[in-house]
Amino acid sequence: MIVYGRNVLKELFQSKQPIKMVYFSESGDKELEGLVEEVKKRKIPYSIAPKNVLKKLCGEEKNQGVVIDIGEFEYADENDLPDNPFLVLLDQIQDPQNLGAIVRTCVAAGVDMVMLTKDNSAHVTPGAVKASAGTVFRIPIAITVNLSRYIEKLKENGVWVFGADMRGKPIWEADLKRPLAIVLGNEGSGIRQLVKQSCDELVSIPMKTPIDSLNVSVSAGIIVYEVLRREMVNG
Repeated sequence: MIVYGRNVLKELFQSKQPIKMVYFSESGDKELEGLVEEVKKRKIPYSIAPKNVLKKLCGEEKNQGVVIDIGEFEYADENDLPDNPFLVLLDQIQDPQNLGAIVRTCVAAGVDMVMLTKDNSAHVTPGAVKASAGTVFRIPIAITVNLSRYIEKLKENGVWVFGADMRGKPIWEADLKRPLAIVLGNEGSGIRQLVKQSCDELVSIPMKTPIDSLNVSVSAGIIVYEVLRREMVNG
C-alpha cells in the first residue's frame, strides 16, 4: 500500500507497521530534512525523487514531499483482546473517509480495538489512512468474517455489547462500563438485523430537532466520548 504525508510517516515511526520504502521530494524545508535524518537513523530504505515521481506514486500532488510504501497493512488478531476492553465494532461501514474519521476518534478516546467486517466493508486504504491522519497505525484494527458470531464470543467473555440504533434507549441512560463494545452500522441501512439481535442492548443519541440520522462518524464520536467522559468523571 502506498500512503503519503508527513504526519503519516511520524505515526508510522511510533507503530509496529513495517515500512518498505520512503520517497522524499528533492527540495524541502527543515522539517522534511529532519524526517530524512530520522529515516536514516532508523535504517529505513529511502530515496530522493523529483516531485512528479512522488505524484505518480501516490496519485496526489499535495503529498507534503513524503510518499511511503508500507506493503500490506498489518491487521490485528480478532481474538487478541486486552483485559477489560473497550471495543468499536463496525458493521459494514463502506466509506473509507468515515472509517478513517472513526478510527481517529477511537484513538483519541482510548478505544482498545476497532473491528471491521470482511465483506461489504471499507478496509484500511490510502483514503482511510489520510482521513485518520495516520492514526490507523496507533490502534489494533481487525477483520472478522462473522460479526454476529464474534459478538457472541465477546458476550461469553463478559463484554457487554451496545448497538447504536435510533430505536434504542437514550445513550445517557445506558450503563457504559467496561468491558464493553459499541456496534455502529452501515451508512445507509444501519446495523444488520442479525447483528442487532446479537447485541445486549440498543442505544440511541437523543435529538432536540429530529432528523433521519447523524453521519456514522459523528455518532461514533458522540458515543465513544460519552464512554470516556464517564471514565474520567468516575476516575
